[in-house]
Amino acid sequence: MFASLMKAQNSKLIGMDIGSYAVKSILLSKSSNGYKVESVTSLPLPQGAIVDNAIADVQTVASVIGKIKGKLPKNQSLVAAAVSGSGVISKTIYMNAVQNEDELEAQIEIEAENLIPYPLDEVSLDFEIIQQNENNPEKIDVLLIASRTELVEARVSAIEGGKLQAKVMDVEGYALGRAFELVKHQVPEADADKPIALVDIGASMLTMAVVHNGETIFVKEQAFGGDQFTQSIVSYYGMDSKDAELAKVNDELPRNYVFEVLAPFQTAMIQQIRRTLQIYSTSKNSTDVARLILSGGCSEIAGIDNVLSEELNIPAVIAQPFVQCEVDSSIDFDRLNKEGALYMVASGLALRSFC
Repeated sequence: MFASLMKAQNSKLIGMDIGSYAVKSILLSKSSNGYKVESVTSLPLPQGAIVDNAIADVQTVASVIGKIKGKLPKNQSLVAAAVSGSGVISKTIYMNAVQNEDELEAQIEIEAENLIPYPLDEVSLDFEIIQQNENNPEKIDVLLIASRTELVEARVSAIEGGKLQAKVMDVEGYALGRAFELVKHQVPEADADKPIALVDIGASMLTMAVVHNGETIFVKEQAFGGDQFTQSIVSYYGMDSKDAELAKVNDELPRNYVFEVLAPFQTAMIQQIRRTLQIYSTSKNSTDVARLILSGGCSEIAGIDNVLSEELNIPAVIAQPFVQCEVDSSIDFDRLNKEGALYMVASGLALRSFC
């Protein structure tokens, strides 16, 4: 029942982000200046291989992962991947302080039966002790993570089918929060002790992780992403999905698409982020975030950082995780930095090697 979703690791891990339309991997090592990017790869997935954040075609995903393996250093095979979506639940619970982990596991299992809306034999559970409870020193705050076992097993099967070894299964929101380590240079010194919101907007999911003093204190997912933008293009201009995606990426849409399609999508994005920020403020009853750091495919929309800054009245920047990293000579440094915001989740997973 209890699985290694959150436990720290000592091995060097390949961070692998299995997204809706691509598998992205990155391998990091420690360097004198911080971190070095040893390897980075992104390969597309056929449409339909991932449905609602779950692997629908294990064999196809395994084939793509196998191709990624061919681009990795030969001595690297351990992978940190992540699950996300409605089949993943994370809650902070308050437990009696106990002397050993077995006793804590027994307590957590009892709590989980009341908190998890699935039979416990269908979920993988893990937990992490956060801190002593601020209001009651006899209690501890524990982060409980639960995932439908079928989600975990499908990712493990795809990774192993690609001839790699799934060493860690994380949660995407916490991987995103961990990647703050690589973008903290983008936070002005005046805001260094304030909460920062990392916002990753992919094809089908908007994920927010709020980080304060190096700790991820809030994670929330919303079913919203670039697929809605693409479907609006399909509906408005009568294109099929493939042509709409290509036109979007290659900037080949009609001039008036900015008003007809882009502006409504940006408005919807603003509403989603504002709503998530309100949930954060209500749930934590804490300081407003000082800055947004944007990542994911939708962060590539021209000027989206400025739009969000103006509408939300919070400074927003596009994530640049690699500008202060050393980079292996085989990697195109300029291209890596141009696409860096696409690798935040993969980078957070790769950082499991060190924390």
